[in-house]
Amino acid sequence: MKKYTILCVALGAAMLLTGCKSKESAYKQAYLKAKQQDEMAQQNQQYQQQAEQNVVTPMQEKVATQTRVVDNADNVAVRQETVSVISGSGLRNFSVVVGSFQLKENAEGLQRTLKSQGYDAQVVVNNTVSPAMYRVVATTFDTKGEAAASRSSLMTNFPGAWLLYAK
Repeated sequence: MKKYTILCVALGAAMLLTGCKSKESAYKQAYLKAKQQDEMAQQNQQYQQQAEQNVVTPMQEKVATQTRVVDNADNVAVRQETVSVISGSGLRNFSVVVGSFQLKENAEGLQRTLKSQGYDAQVVVNNTVSPAMYRVVATTFDTKGEAAASRSSLMTNFPGAWLLYAK
């Protein structure tokens, strides 16, 4: 009986001591995590060094001795979209868009504001994009030059104004 007691105590002690050992996989995971952090630190350091190398020297200002004014109407970008008039008198070839909205109510609110300022504002919709975009047109013209001039004057109140060529 004494032999069995000693044997049981020895087995219990062996199980107790072997159950508390740390597993090799835990050490491996900690090592991999530390290695990954070191790699990230090295990449950040390389990125900072590249950013420092790409520094551009500031421009130097010089006084202009001659100035020439060039008509810029042909350099104004024009977007070409297929649109349908929702409310308004109709579009001509070139229009000045001062707002684009996903909600029709917002476009109509800007249209009312423009009409109160004396513009013949219109709301058109572009269904070719998803979601549909409601464009608010402040002015519309037959020629690009007239539209560009109108856009230039509207840019003070509507900095994002752009030209639309309606298909």
